[in-house]
Amino acid sequence: MIRFLMRFLGLWILAAGFIFLIYDGTKSIAGNALFLTRVQDVWGSMHQQSLLSLKPSIEKVAGVLWNPVMTTFLDQPVALVLGLLGAAMLVLGRKKRPLIGYGR
Repeated sequence: MIRFLMRFLGLWILAAGFIFLIYDGTKSIAGNALFLTRVQDVWGSMHQQSLLSLKPSIEKVAGVLWNPVMTTFLDQPVALVLGLLGAAMLVLGRKKRPLIGYGR
C-alpha cells in the first residue's frame, strides 16, 4: 500500500514538474529570453504566511541552515525540484525484484 502511494504521488509530482517545465519553456520562447520559475515564487504565491514564518523557525533550530541551504533551495527552478522529488518517490516506491533461484 505504501509503495503504491509513493508511486502515485511520485507520478503526480513528476507531472507537475513537467507542467512547470512546459510553462517556463513557453514563457521563454515568447519572451525571447530564459525564464525560470523559482520555488520561492511558487511557494509565496500559494501560501505567503508559511514562507515568511519559515525563516525564524529554521534560524531558531539551526542558524547556519538558512543562509546556504534554504536560500539555495528556494532559488532553484520548480521544474527541477519537482522532477527530482517525483523521481525519488518513484524509485523508493518501485516493486522489489523477484529472486532468481534459491538464493535467499
